[in-house]
Amino acid sequence: MLIKVFGSAVYGVDALTITMEVDASHGITSYFIVGLPDKSVLECLDRIQSALRNSRLDKPRCHVLINMSPADIKKEGAAYDLPIAVGLMAVAGVIPSHNLHEYVIMGELGLDGHLKPIKGALPIAIKARAEKFKALILPKANAREAALVNNLQVYGVETLNEVANFLNGTIQIEPTFVNTREEFYDAQTHFEIDFNDVRGQENVKRALEIAAAGGHNAILIGPPGAGKTMLAKRLPTILPPLSLQEALETTKIHSVAGKLSSNASLVAQRPFRSPHHTISDVALVGGGGDPKPGEISLAHNGVLFLDELPEFKRAVLEVMRQPMEERRVSIARAKVSIDFPASFMLIASMNP
Repeated sequence: MLIKVFGSAVYGVDALTITMEVDASHGITSYFIVGLPDKSVLECLDRIQSALRNSRLDKPRCHVLINMSPADIKKEGAAYDLPIAVGLMAVAGVIPSHNLHEYVIMGELGLDGHLKPIKGALPIAIKARAEKFKALILPKANAREAALVNNLQVYGVETLNEVANFLNGTIQIEPTFVNTREEFYDAQTHFEIDFNDVRGQENVKRALEIAAAGGHNAILIGPPGAGKTMLAKRLPTILPPLSLQEALETTKIHSVAGKLSSNASLVAQRPFRSPHHTISDVALVGGGGDPKPGEISLAHNGVLFLDELPEFKRAVLEVMRQPMEERRVSIARAKVSIDFPASFMLIASMNP
């Protein structure tokens, strides 16, 4: 018996559909995962068995092979727990399998069957809509974020039992709805701090207004307490409002980095990032074993502020040269190359 369940993997700021092929055959009860899974994916079998037992749901008592396709792409993270669990429940006859092709399913399971939030819900939802899936099932904490994508039903669930009952048709779950445009335009004009608060400093204010109008970089030089940081923090409030497309790009980056809260909506205001001068070059431009966006990508469509510029390490400043020219950063690994957007205004400050 072969069951197919669809999930998604996030690479860079985009998603890729992953097919979980669950094949059951006669033999001693055993479970195997193939398709280039990492350690956290292999460990999911123990989490799933505990979650099924504690949720009082049956599991298949036979030889089960799970293939994660495409098999040449590395699968990382615990977000595959739920789609694999759904595949095992379908093999065991707990849920029907005839309509699983309509859903993209993602979520991390706790041992008690409760679902934990995942990263990258927004790009996953965008990919699901692009590939004509009917709906997306994911943890309730990520439902609002995914519901920013229209023309896709988003079901937020809290437990494995709830997923099983929903797929069986014994309960109805209302799709999460977010009026994206209304919330976006309402949030654009609400600033915690404002450039209008600044009194005096007319020359500096004029210089920053010119920089904001042309998207120019700027450096502020002055003694401690002169107001350099105060002015820099308020610069995003005089930049042109984000367009809906720019907001979507920015929100995708923050979603992949796990920076969005559970009541997330589109990032409606231009980001302001101010890393400490001890930051490493990898943390600034992005990277790592599992490449993640750095501070320059989190500042995309906004302002990157380097306070006390001479205190930053030379290597950190040198590595910014190419991203500032090309407005993107390319992170190359042996088997994968990922591009992150990095179009930002650089504002720096230093003492005389």
